[in-house]
Amino acid sequence: MARPFGSLRARAIAWVLSAATVGALAAWVWMTSLADWQAHLTQAYQAGIAIHDTLDRGAPAPDGVRVVPLPPDDPANRTGVPPRAGPGLLETQIAFLGALPGAAGTPRGGRLQVRVLSPDLRYPVAQVSPDGGSGPAAGMANLARLLASYCSDPVVFARTGTGPWFRIDAPDVWSCAAQPRDLRLPALIALAVALAVLLSRVVDTTTAFGAFATALRDRRGLGVAGPDSFLLQGPDELRETQAAVNTYLAEERDRLERRAMVLSGVSHDLGTPAARLRLRTALIGDADLRGRFDADIDRMTGMIESVLTYTQAEIGLEPPRELSLTALVEAVVADYQDMDQPVSFLPVTAPEVATSRSLFSPGKSGARLRVPETRRILVRARPLALQRAIGNLIDNALKYGRRATISLTADAERATISVLDAGTSLTEADLVRLTEPFTRGTNAGLAPGFGLGLTIVSTIASQHGGALEFERRPQGLCARLILSRH
Repeated sequence: MARPFGSLRARAIAWVLSAATVGALAAWVWMTSLADWQAHLTQAYQAGIAIHDTLDRGAPAPDGVRVVPLPPDDPANRTGVPPRAGPGLLETQIAFLGALPGAAGTPRGGRLQVRVLSPDLRYPVAQVSPDGGSGPAAGMANLARLLASYCSDPVVFARTGTGPWFRIDAPDVWSCAAQPRDLRLPALIALAVALAVLLSRVVDTTTAFGAFATALRDRRGLGVAGPDSFLLQGPDELRETQAAVNTYLAEERDRLERRAMVLSGVSHDLGTPAARLRLRTALIGDADLRGRFDADIDRMTGMIESVLTYTQAEIGLEPPRELSLTALVEAVVADYQDMDQPVSFLPVTAPEVATSRSLFSPGKSGARLRVPETRRILVRARPLALQRAIGNLIDNALKYGRRATISLTADAERATISVLDAGTSLTEADLVRLTEPFTRGTNAGLAPGFGLGLTIVSTIASQHGGALEFERRPQGLCARLILSRH
């Protein structure tokens, strides 16, 4: 069933169109608000010029503006002192100097005094340039534009020269109600939210691809493969890729199962003739010849069983479960010790975690802290496969290094089983090469084996999200079986 915007192409087109639409709307809202504000401030500027003409020449007041003279008995007119601010009011004073009489080419008008009383703020009159250079008319226009740019309801008193004081009320010019709605900040917020949503969708899509790549890279072998080994999620292209990979894994698992079935059948069928051969070799009088026949028969059956074991390890039929890795390693070591083999298990090292600096932990950030619990290191794994892998490593250490010392370490993500021998002549490169099927070391000599031990260990390690590594130490060569704890 087709999903709307299911494909990556459809999503990309939708994202591009959405980003363009949101950007265009945000730009339109921004420019509209900016134009409204410019018109508002221009209207205030023109009103300021008209107010100056009303004060200076008695011209009619502009629309929305009341210019009322104070009564003759008002203290401001008797004393010439500007009106004082009342309780809770903030005052702003400014004066504009007019041109000298008869000066040609200079602004007309005398000295203009203005006092602004506001319940909210003192206005930054430095922006008006009250130096008289622009004249009282332009000064009053600039002051009106300044008042209109702030949300307040000021009361303005003004007079020209030594004339009477006038009260100027202009709620349609410089009050909060007269200001246009400034949608620039909401437009920016809406644009940021839209971009955040689009980016989150892009990140979700790319994360789906990255998660699939990580899961494919860290897949624990074909033992977890199957028709539903990878969930179908993300865009249609990714779903098709996941379905193709799932189909491939299912076919690969089916091929391995058929191969194991054939090998199992061959091993079973060879049991009867091998038993007859053993009975017939018992009738051979020559003990040396009889021993060679028995050795060949053992080698033949052992090789078939080793190949079957390797194939079963590749398939990973055993389901993973939660288990205590500490108890598992102790049990394997105990089995070897019961057979009086030189195998020892070192005490478990407490896992380490990184610390960070805080109010309750003022130590150095990044310090390593050991977790008190050391008895149980839990992992999700296949116990029988792990027993086989640990046993193979111990057998190699005993075969080529005389003894085996086992240690176990862990952190939050991985657990490591280390098997240290006592002086094998093999190098790390030799052991890496020995992980290939049917490859034996130069020091194998007459030691039994078919070159599949380390191959099986490496396969089991990859099935558990880990790897098989080697390290040369002063005591000998150390093989490390690294497992993912999850």
